[in-house]
Amino acid sequence: MPEGKLTVYNDEEVQAKIQSERLDAWTLEDGWLRRKYNTDGWPTTLMLVNAIGYLCEAAWHHADLSVTWGKLWVKLKTHSEGGITDKDFALAHKIEEVVLWRPQPASPLEGTPNKFVHDKKG
Repeated sequence: MPEGKLTVYNDEEVQAKIQSERLDAWTLEDGWLRRKYNTDGWPTTLMLVNAIGYLCEAAWHHADLSVTWGKLWVKLKTHSEGGITDKDFALAHKIEEVVLWRPQPASPLEGTPNKFVHDKKG
């Protein structure tokens, strides 16, 4: 990452980037880039928390997480910059890529028959 301050996006810019970067399930709420994931239950929710925690630690950019049975809320903001920056969008993309990944139909991997993490907003 280049030295210096990152651009902090205003609300209109965040909304535009959510659309242009195809992060449709993410929203701007109270100065945070937010996403709610629905799961098929507590074990999957805990696996989701751990997967996102791993990504955050590897990126050295940490999300705020709220957890309950079958639901996980992810909030991203660059605390050091006081708002939403490219770091938050990059991490949102990586989270989506990892937690919504499923084997392709032609893959030798079967994929879980469970609902697992739901790929829908809500």
